[in-house]
Amino acid sequence: MRKISDTITRLAAFRAGQGFQANGQHRDRLSDQGDFGSNPGALRARNYVPDDLPDGAPLVVVLHGCTQTAAGYDHGSGWSQLADQEGFALLFPEQQRANNPNLCFNWFVPSDTKRNGGEALSIRRMVEAMVLAHGLDPKRIFITGLSAGGAMTSVMLACYPEVFAGGAIIAGLPYGSAKTIPEAFDRMRGHGMPSDPQLQKALRHASPHQGPWPSISVWHGSTDQTVASSNADAIVEQWRAVHGLDACSTRSEMVDGHSRRVWCNAQGQELIEEYRIARMGHGTPLDTAGDAALGAAGPYMLDIGISSTRHIARFWGIAKQSVKRDAKTKPAKANNAALAPGFARAFSMPKAGVPNVPHSAKRANIPLSQKPNSAAGIRKVIEDALRSAGLMH
Repeated sequence: MRKISDTITRLAAFRAGQGFQANGQHRDRLSDQGDFGSNPGALRARNYVPDDLPDGAPLVVVLHGCTQTAAGYDHGSGWSQLADQEGFALLFPEQQRANNPNLCFNWFVPSDTKRNGGEALSIRRMVEAMVLAHGLDPKRIFITGLSAGGAMTSVMLACYPEVFAGGAIIAGLPYGSAKTIPEAFDRMRGHGMPSDPQLQKALRHASPHQGPWPSISVWHGSTDQTVASSNADAIVEQWRAVHGLDACSTRSEMVDGHSRRVWCNAQGQELIEEYRIARMGHGTPLDTAGDAALGAAGPYMLDIGISSTRHIARFWGIAKQSVKRDAKTKPAKANNAALAPGFARAFSMPKAGVPNVPHSAKRANIPLSQKPNSAAGIRKVIEDALRSAGLMH
């Protein structure tokens, strides 16, 4: 039987992952963007602009995963921390429950994943408004996302490649891999993926753009049981073809104990990188220790000893480079395997005629033993622990 302390810890972590709002408003560093023009996808726009941001600064667009909010993902990933350090602006499109009950971006709905339509157009309008409002550099706009946010990152890079200088897809899926909910489930499991030529054709036909193309960073856990790691291979192949790169990577190396493959053009410029994070499940890789720490661990925010946030920013050239650490990989503090089904359930959408299944753990109903011979102080100890964890008031 699981110890009550372990149960409290897990439930507290789960609650933290539901947006990080229940534990205090101070964790929300984001502001509402306000009016940004047409919004066919009915998304919310949030942003973070560091004080004294110079004209011509870069912009990073960050897309949260299912069950998450913009503020929650920022708190976990540490993007606003890095923006303060390096001087760039952030845009956080946020899904609404009216669109998807589990707050997933609808990366598998054709009307939301085409150029000049749906959620994709809403995000494009937000980007345009941010650049104009804050005098940002239109040639240094980047986008990243986790899981469903990673899949939506693929959508934005495919539909608007002329907008983005680079993208980073974390535990995501390639563009054009699914057009229905059943297909989404299959692709997440690694089943029925379109062929490489089909995915490459989908990318080329998503926009009239003929190049140059955004640089691509791909991150995936080697033991991800929610989105099969074969999706990372498919993403690399999809983008390798439009970049005209060889099938074999230019070089392979170990970074903080994890495998990194790089594809370079004839001039030696790194255009595609792929990180395969050893022994990591479904989530965003973090390093929350030391002077270079960023973010905070939680559900799907995994302290594995490597900061995807910092490495992605360096790959894009908007953060300072540093000497690579020769350190052993830290064990994951949590791989959230018990929470993974929530991501699969999140693709249920009433407007598509599929019943939405709520998270069983969304309400913390903790069965406590009421033994007649229990000590009088046990109840108070448990209640104090629950209040400390934010699960009781």
